[in-house]
Amino acid sequence: MTNINVNTPMEEMTSAGNIYTAGNAKEFKTGDWRSIRPVFLEEKCKQCGLCFPVCPDDAIPVNKDCKREDFNFNYCKGCGVCAKVCPFGAIEMKEE
Repeated sequence: MTNINVNTPMEEMTSAGNIYTAGNAKEFKTGDWRSIRPVFLEEKCKQCGLCFPVCPDDAIPVNKDCKREDFNFNYCKGCGVCAKVCPFGAIEMKEE
C-alpha cells in the first residue's frame, strides 16, 4: 500500500476503497480484536476434528499427527464458533 503525503497532488492519489492486493487472516494478526477468549480443555477433547474446519481464521492448529493443539491467539477473534460445534465441551469461552 502506498503512503500518501498530504502534499501529494490530487491527480496522483488513488481512489478510496480500491483494493490493490489480496489479503487474508495469515497476513493480519486479528487476535487484538478479541474480547472473549476460547479455553481449550485438553482432557475433554476427543480429537473428533469438528472444531478446526469451522474456525474462520484458521486459529486452531493441527499437528503432523492430525491432533489439534491449543489456539493460536494471534489470529483468534473469539467468535465462539468452535465452542458451539464441540460436542464434548472441550472449548469454553471466557471474557478477556
